[in-house]
Amino acid sequence: MASAWGKCGGAAGPSNVVGRVGRLVHEHRGRLAAAARAEGLRPADAFDVVQEAFGTFLKLPDAARLSEAPQEARGVLVAIVRNLARNARRRAVEARPHDSDPALLAGLPAAQPNVEELLGAAEERLRLQGCVASLADLQRAVVTLRMLEELDGDDVAATLGITTGHVAVLLHRAKANLATCMSERSGR
Repeated sequence: MASAWGKCGGAAGPSNVVGRVGRLVHEHRGRLAAAARAEGLRPADAFDVVQEAFGTFLKLPDAARLSEAPQEARGVLVAIVRNLARNARRRAVEARPHDSDPALLAGLPAAQPNVEELLGAAEERLRLQGCVASLADLQRAVVTLRMLEELDGDDVAATLGITTGHVAVLLHRAKANLATCMSERSGR
């Protein structure tokens, strides 16, 4: 072969190792790029990893010996490519902005409301208490038992001595009355 690869120097010189690695590049770059792609890299990243793998290969203490054994060299290059590809993929994932994991956020304290939010919530609660107080006694009892104490309809009916259907009607009417009262008291 009278190419530039044949002009790399004597049999024992370091440039001969570069020439043999150059042949390995031409013979195996497609397979090595496929190995990098199989690790989840995009084509451009796979190409970069293959180039880095050959640079790493040349720095190995056994590079000269390995370059004389193409099958062994190929195995070492594949291992280097896979390792570099996994590292590149890991770095890309770490560099990407992460979505918050709800499980991790569950252990963190909730954001504290500001003074304006606290005042607004207090005013809303006072309006709601006034509206609940304006309900008829039976409606107020149904709202208290169903909404605040979270009893089911059967338990509320048994407690108040009325039917479950009547509890549903009273709760529906109470909610409508509360909505009207809240909108009137908020000045809307």
